[in-house]
Amino acid sequence: MIKTHPIQRHAPRPSLRSLEVFVAAAEFGNFTAAGDQLGITQSAVSRQIGDLEGILGVPLFLRRGAHLTLTPTGARFAERLGFALRDMRLAVSEITTLDTVVTVSMLPSVAAKWLAPRLGAFVSGHPHIDLRVSASRHLVDFSAEGIDAAIRYGPRPTESVHATHLANETVTPVASPDYIQRAQLQSPEDLAPASLLHGDIAEDWNAWFDAACLTTPPPDGPRLGDDTALLQAAIEGHGVALGRSHLVADDLDAGRRVAPFDIRLAASYGYWFVHPKDIQANAALRAFKVWVTDAFRAN
Repeated sequence: MIKTHPIQRHAPRPSLRSLEVFVAAAEFGNFTAAGDQLGITQSAVSRQIGDLEGILGVPLFLRRGAHLTLTPTGARFAERLGFALRDMRLAVSEITTLDTVVTVSMLPSVAAKWLAPRLGAFVSGHPHIDLRVSASRHLVDFSAEGIDAAIRYGPRPTESVHATHLANETVTPVASPDYIQRAQLQSPEDLAPASLLHGDIAEDWNAWFDAACLTTPPPDGPRLGDDTALLQAAIEGHGVALGRSHLVADDLDAGRRVAPFDIRLAASYGYWFVHPKDIQANAALRAFKVWVTDAFRAN
């Protein structure tokens, strides 16, 4: 004889939508206002609440005409559900934010002189991406500092990261039009008595003087460790700086600076876009990488 087991029938469970409707009705104390908040009709709210009370087997509201009052059970239920729904919305928001936020590290000079003038073009083309820039001179620890990617200026990065070559560059003297006129800079020899602004790049004034076949050593002058300060001092007419081509291109185009001589040194370093190998790049990071690569190569 074959034994049969009774079919277990599970009691119906309320839908997430009906719970959301109930919380809204509890908050507003009115089906019409709850419907307006959720984008549904008053009758749809009433129907959802009626179905929910039927599934739970308890009344959630006391109805006096259009006015609603939560029952003691309804009040406890609304409080617990309110916390749960807020946690769910927060979880969804965090996931969504993680998919659209891109945090990129770069030198302050690259952020100020290259990215800032192009930021509007990026934002208008990618309004859904929340770009956050960490401007720093130190080599970042991606995982410890919450950095997704970096634009680095240096030799080819190590194999521990994905590295895309963005551009090489050249170095040449630049100064304000006013300073060039005051110092009468017509040939490289005229730099001997000029005020030279010194930075910390490998292609220094000694290297440029050698390339220009100048036998006199370059004169001393103010030394500024950051390219942003160095180039701003040149704009203000305080002397001649060695400008890296990608950082001075916009100022040269706008006439804020002039390159008085044609002698250009090939820089020892290049620009690289890097991100960790052990983390999958999301759509926002991939979009920013494509934009940066195109923007550098269009320079």
